Amino acid sequence: MSRIRKAVFPVAGLGTRFLPATKAMPKEMLPVVDRPLIQHVVDEARQAGIEHLIFVTGRQKSVIEDHFDRQFELEVTLKERGKKADLTLLSEELPDAGTASFTRQQSPLGLGHAVWCARELVGNEPFAVLLPDVLVQHPRGCLAQMIDAAEKLEDKANIVAVEEVPADRVHMYGVVGVGPSKGKAFTITQMVEKPKASEAPSNLSITGRYILQPEIFGVLSKQAAGAGGEIQLTDAMVQLARTQPFYGLKFEGRSFDCGSKIGFLTANIAYALERKDIAPVLRAELTQLLKE
Repeated sequence: MSRIRKAVFPVAGLGTRFLPATKAMPKEMLPVVDRPLIQHVVDEARQAGIEHLIFVTGRQKSVIEDHFDRQFELEVTLKERGKKADLTLLSEELPDAGTASFTRQQSPLGLGHAVWCARELVGNEPFAVLLPDVLVQHPRGCLAQMIDAAEKLEDKANIVAVEEVPADRVHMYGVVGVGPSKGKAFTITQMVEKPKASEAPSNLSITGRYILQPEIFGVLSKQAAGAGGEIQLTDAMVQLARTQPFYGLKFEGRSFDCGSKIGFLTANIAYALERKDIAPVLRAELTQLLKE
């Protein structure tokens, strides 16, 4: 497969499950420990070798663009106060000039429509899609694992990350059918959106990470609205799978659905427990809380 250089981040959602916190602040800027959700996902993409970050935004999302830009007043203040470590941190996390692009999804027409809005910035090459409300905790990020697997596959292959879910919850997810293995990936035989448990082809759900071929844009341009009256990315992938191979990768690591309150809170605890500077004190505090 051709090298994956570009990644799309759909960040136009309203974040209504976190109201009132998200009334004036995008859900993608909610902090997991001391880093916004979107920064964690961008870190994963950059670790995987992504060179061009493409954000599909909506109204009231300008703070995301500001986050990935320089703030001269802050830098001057930090310099005056001798905060060299903080200055270095900000510098290291700032994308290079010209490597971050922003485009608008003017209407909330679904994930498929958000991806389609990035078509001119992606161009005619394979690309990654990372959903910002899904975090995957693993030293070798989820996207890096997918790109590793993609190197063993043919051109025009598409890959989705999958993970096991309890049988009584498959009706909540897009679920894949499992075919022959190819390296660490396996052939996807079907994709079913929110099937009944008795009709699900497996208990492997699609988990917020995709590597797609540019032909998906042509499918999305003609895609009718699906579930919820929105243009669904899964529906377009089902159509594309008629002419191109799709593979699944059961990635290593733990995922957190930060679009839910429990997933978000759990991610904060899990990521904090990885931090040597705060983990010991946090463990003590959690132990005390659980005793009360």
